[in-house]
Amino acid sequence: MYGRETPAGAGEAPGAFVRKVTVPEIRGRKAAGPPIAMVTAYDFTMGLLVDEGGADVVLVGDSLGMVVQGLPNTLPVTIDEICYHSRAVARGLRRAHLVADMPFMSFQLSAEDALRNAGKLMKEGACEAVKLEGGAEVAPHVARIVSAGIPVMGHIGLLPQSVHAMGGFKVQGKQEDEADRLIRDARALEDAGCYSIVIEGVPADVAGRITEAVAVPTIGIGAGPQCDGQVLVCYDFLGMFRGLRPKFVKRYAELGDAVVEATRAYVDEVRAGAFPTEAHSFGIKAVARKTA
Repeated sequence: MYGRETPAGAGEAPGAFVRKVTVPEIRGRKAAGPPIAMVTAYDFTMGLLVDEGGADVVLVGDSLGMVVQGLPNTLPVTIDEICYHSRAVARGLRRAHLVADMPFMSFQLSAEDALRNAGKLMKEGACEAVKLEGGAEVAPHVARIVSAGIPVMGHIGLLPQSVHAMGGFKVQGKQEDEADRLIRDARALEDAGCYSIVIEGVPADVAGRITEAVAVPTIGIGAGPQCDGQVLVCYDFLGMFRGLRPKFVKRYAELGDAVVEATRAYVDEVRAGAFPTEAHSFGIKAVARKTA
């Protein structure tokens, strides 16, 4: 049994411990299961909630550019922004393993540049691993980062940071030569030291072939059920993001609608003078007696 124990939190019995999900445990899920459940989070409160909900891995993704900042893609997100959000999420996690995305141009220039920025995410972002996009072409960078003791999660298939080169957010690996290339990419990342690999936007059968081809766990998003785990953006599965609604997203709640309705109720009560009441105020009775 892997896992680092952390002290009991508020409301828990003294002496109770929560086992921290670690890199060795994630690797071990390939053979032993259960499937890995990974979600994104971008702030302390959401991190706290998804950790309590049992997420194995929390990713601070550069998707924050789209769902938090309102940008059309992930490209403008900076390493400092990832550090900021990762620090916040880290404060809310007790059990889940924390991974931070390496944003566009934080690792592409050179292996040394990649190592420097990965180290920044670990030191300033309080993450426990980093994730970067790409296949065989980034394997030397992965190897350099891993050699410094920093765990790396790979990411192949649909690469949001290559959205312009790919001509949009399009499914990858439809053709046999593309599928073969993805398998080669996955093997190159494994050889370079990745402890897990995200597969995004790939036909289910191709993702299954990739999963069988490597000894490290695969985590799918829009890649079917044959992967060793799954990841979804928290705002997507909670029904909070009003933008894109990809086919692969299942909504487990409609919290966006709930927020709108709650806001309307609040606004109506404020305008009608129904809020705040005595129950939500301080010192009303004392002030009334003094006036009398």
